[in-house]
Amino acid sequence: MRRGRWRSLAGAALAAGPLLLGTVAGADAVLDGRTLRFEEGERVVWQRDFAPELGPLTAPVTFGGDVYVGVGPVVYALTPDGQMVGRADLPGTVSSLDSSGGVLRVSTQEEDYTERFTLGAPQNLSLPVQERVVFPPDPAVTGWLAAAADRVPAAEVPRAARQDPANPFLLLRAARLAGDAGDSYAALSGVRRALDLTLPFPVWTQLAARLDAAGFSAAATLALDRARRDAAARGLDPELPVSRAALYAYGNPSNYVSILLDQGRLGRAETWMSHLRELSPRFEGAGALYLRYAGLLEAQGRVGEAEEWRQFTRSLREGSLYNLGPDDTLVIRDVARLTALALLLALGAALLTLLARAWRVQGEDTRAYGGRLRSVWHRPLTRARLGFLSYASFGERLVVALLGAALLTALGGWQWANQTGRGLSAPALNIGTYGGGWYDARVGDLNLRPGPDAALLTGLNAQLNGDGAAARDAYAQAGDDACALNNLGVIAQARDDAAQARELYRSALATQPDLAAPAYNLGLNPTVPGTLFQRTYRRGEPRLCYPDRRILARAVSGDLSATLARDLRRPLDLLGAGDASPTRLGAAVLASLLGLGVLGLLLLVPRAATEARLGRPAAYRLLALLLPGSSLLGGAWGGVLLLTWALALAGLSPLGGLIRFAELPSPATPAVRGALISVLVLSYAVNLLAVLLVEASVLAQRRQERREQG
Repeated sequence: MRRGRWRSLAGAALAAGPLLLGTVAGADAVLDGRTLRFEEGERVVWQRDFAPELGPLTAPVTFGGDVYVGVGPVVYALTPDGQMVGRADLPGTVSSLDSSGGVLRVSTQEEDYTERFTLGAPQNLSLPVQERVVFPPDPAVTGWLAAAADRVPAAEVPRAARQDPANPFLLLRAARLAGDAGDSYAALSGVRRALDLTLPFPVWTQLAARLDAAGFSAAATLALDRARRDAAARGLDPELPVSRAALYAYGNPSNYVSILLDQGRLGRAETWMSHLRELSPRFEGAGALYLRYAGLLEAQGRVGEAEEWRQFTRSLREGSLYNLGPDDTLVIRDVARLTALALLLALGAALLTLLARAWRVQGEDTRAYGGRLRSVWHRPLTRARLGFLSYASFGERLVVALLGAALLTALGGWQWANQTGRGLSAPALNIGTYGGGWYDARVGDLNLRPGPDAALLTGLNAQLNGDGAAARDAYAQAGDDACALNNLGVIAQARDDAAQARELYRSALATQPDLAAPAYNLGLNPTVPGTLFQRTYRRGEPRLCYPDRRILARAVSGDLSATLARDLRRPLDLLGAGDASPTRLGAAVLASLLGLGVLGLLLLVPRAATEARLGRPAAYRLLALLLPGSSLLGGAWGGVLLLTWALALAGLSPLGGLIRFAELPSPATPAVRGALISVLVLSYAVNLLAVLLVEASVLAQRRQERREQG
């Protein structure tokens, strides 16, 4: 028996010997153009062709008895007999494979960054990646598997599915072909094999849409669940926004929901809407889609569900600037534009009215110096003292200066809203997570303002990437920021220091009582999208705190006061900072700043004429009637009346078609138009009464003077 056993083992060794020896010494993988061959001596054991559309190929590497080759953004592992046993999905085009250090390292290269990863042994047709993989919002990367499957002709799909059993789109195409041929068992088997794979979340989302379209609704629902779980494992979180470009690259679920709603398939749309709500509720354009869905629910009599979706939409405004929602900077921009237009109208009306009153007397005073124009260069200092504003009273000049200061603030707010909006919409801040090579290569372009807010972003990036030491250093720069304290508690909990972790959570909650992350970590169970997601897909893990839009706004541009202070310190930067080209808005802010300086100096100039000498010319009286409040600036309510008139007129200006405030209520709406017209009519009525009272007072004063003279 013992001799027979040794003979069997020897026979097996002799049989396996050529294969093992060939793998190590006599066999080799060779890349010839787009063809990968495995040669044993002069004999070709197998070969595989890769279409040019799949992307560049790397030189193959033999490691652990398997052959590894990079194709576009993936790495395939093939056995010596040509079977595919694993695939790694990577965030960029594979540039090299290296096994010299006893482990298999892979490098990916994009235009401006490089990443390196370590691959594990094949398992379940997958190659585990030891480091965190963050997929960029690049459809060429995230849609590579689907594109590779779609380019295969229908007649070759079954063979391609056998060659690449880890491509779910090939398996689904083969399953549909089997179903069309009447083999329902083979079709269901192919779908089950696709669902058994290990895939990144963009692929799961794309696969779910195709499963849904093919009639495999239950499988699509399961694929969406797998997508959420993989996204959670990669650090995606519902508290972070996702742009349309990123959502498109990650499977475009919002577009598929729109298709389902167009088709009236509310049952399936409900599944996809729940998926979006759980994983990416803050995607760009979410509000419009949520409200559309709520309207369709209401049309079906599901009023309670519709109102719940509307309430959920409103709840997403929390944490935005002034709780205005994801379009907060656009709303602030339009408010600033409307205010700037109103102030410009008010300032223009005030200056025109003051000019009309001073015109005659100014002409008399400058006649001795060559007239209004010649005196400018003949006697510039005297002419400056005789500017038409120097004929106004100190109170009138003060109101004009205040209008100028308000105009500068409004223009600065407009500029701040533009800058902040650009910063908040930066791609690096809108992929649903932080970290990864793509993020690191682009977050530097934001020129984040040094401070606690930027330190929080830096710490989160390091913490998500597993670098606790760098995260602690960054959070130390954030001081007593509540988010940073919570995340330090997460680091402490990972070190099994529960006491310090709870102390940090309590400090974070005491600093900001409405913060959900420390409340969740202390077991208080707040019900917001982030904590619900954490409880479902990262159960047992402490909750990180992510910056809201207010924190991000301070990080990318600071607050309005900081912007105005910077403009005052470096006014010439308004004409183009760094490599930026000059903007008309920057020039307008600079002109407003210079104008305010002139108005401030004019406050120090003595008045050039008395009220009695100025009188009340006919042009001045006419403008006093046409421009409400412009002749009453010396009184307490003149400026208020002037601003009220200017705001009503600016609010009605979009009716002329030359200007538009997209994020504000439109005056084309009867209610808005009626309210603005009422305010405008009321301002004229109050102004008429005030002007008549002033004229009556002046007339009475003149009569009194005549009596005293007579």
